[in-house]
Amino acid sequence: MEIWHIPVVFFAGILAGFINTLAGGGSLLTLPILIFLGLPTAVANGTNRIAIIAQCASAVAGFKRKGVSNFKLSLLFAIPGILGAVIGAYIAVDISDILFKRVLAVVMLLVLGLILWNPAKRLNANSQNSGNDPAGLGRGRLIATMVAFFFIGIYGGFLQVGVGFIIIAALTSIAGFNLIVTNSHKVFVAGIYTSFALIVFAFNGKVCWEIGLCLAAGMGLG
Repeated sequence: MEIWHIPVVFFAGILAGFINTLAGGGSLLTLPILIFLGLPTAVANGTNRIAIIAQCASAVAGFKRKGVSNFKLSLLFAIPGILGAVIGAYIAVDISDILFKRVLAVVMLLVLGLILWNPAKRLNANSQNSGNDPAGLGRGRLIATMVAFFFIGIYGGFLQVGVGFIIIAALTSIAGFNLIVTNSHKVFVAGIYTSFALIVFAFNGKVCWEIGLCLAAGMGLG
């Protein structure tokens, strides 16, 4: 890491943290910047997870203080997400740089379209369930949501970019949660499965801890 990378990464983290707070999709900024700074795509992908985990942990603590959390239910959603994330992370570790960049380009266009369309607002208008009790979901909805999180975990372990929009869509449309409850589960589940994905990246030597911690500090401030 060169010395001038530090302020660039830190400032990118501030912007990404601000973007994530307002709408989501901060990885649209941070991941390309890490690649631009010369990190191999797999290393950039793994390094980006450090900041994501830090921001999720902060958000989980915030929801806990506000009394908007149900860790038991969140953990039920996180278990299949962990399994999927490990699979996705191993795919990301083995994929070629060229193919990853092509996938990233397509995903960035799709996520930008989602941001402009703002599906969270539309889905929230039809989501009236403010509870988050497993029994209240019903067995069918609970199982369907857990299955959805397995596939979400595969995508999140592989790339993570824009996964928040997918989680919001799943929890509002399948579980029927309102946006506040949805976000409390989103940050918990994303933080848990991303931690396991980070372990896979780190085990394969695909994490630059100095840059990742610098990025995390910026996102926390943002």
